[in-house]
Amino acid sequence: MKALFTGLLLLLTPFSFAQENAPSIFTDYLTPNQPVKGEIVAVVPPEEIEQYIHKVEKIRVSDPDWFEEYSKNAKPGIPLPFHEKLGLTKTEYEEYLELWDQREMKPLPQGEIIVRLEQKGEKWRIRATGNASDLTTMFYDPSSDTFTTTSGTLKRIADINADKRSILGAWSGKEWKMELDDGFGITKENLAIGKLTDNSYGLIVYRIQEVSDTGRKLFDKSMVIRFAIKR
Repeated sequence: MKALFTGLLLLLTPFSFAQENAPSIFTDYLTPNQPVKGEIVAVVPPEEIEQYIHKVEKIRVSDPDWFEEYSKNAKPGIPLPFHEKLGLTKTEYEEYLELWDQREMKPLPQGEIIVRLEQKGEKWRIRATGNASDLTTMFYDPSSDTFTTTSGTLKRIADINADKRSILGAWSGKEWKMELDDGFGITKENLAIGKLTDNSYGLIVYRIQEVSDTGRKLFDKSMVIRFAIKR
């Protein structure tokens, strides 16, 4: 009986220890060592929205200075506020917003993955399978509240509290960012983890971009992961 008890203790202790020591930034969404199903998704609005986007795009091309000035203070991922110079009537703008509100998160082909929170020594990582495996190379250090990646170190920035009309809808979470200028170009890398406000899913958002010193885009990779959230 003693041997059996000792064996059970050895099996349970690592799991319990990991749960107790998991950083709070993860524990609202994931349980250590417990794999959950996830999927890489794209946000897709109805096709009918394209006619309105095309009209706004014509204005952006024909009057780039005005468009840049008008849009520079807009919230990222949220439709621009109405302006008569956008190329839409007030009625068309309202129709555009109605279509935008019908957008959906749709799984990408071969987008099914498994997500798992793991401890590696003093650090933590989110292990992901398949097309999300890049996340596995990112290590979180609780002592500095940073992520180390193959590109550098991501530092914590302001928490996310996204508007319901943001591209992913209403959600909240934590975010880390790196911007590295090596003299030849700029590398930007962002990682965020959070959940939809209705608690239906957890989210992991990742993006890395490289731009040359002349402003030419060299590389741009991003992904949005929706995963079964801890209940």
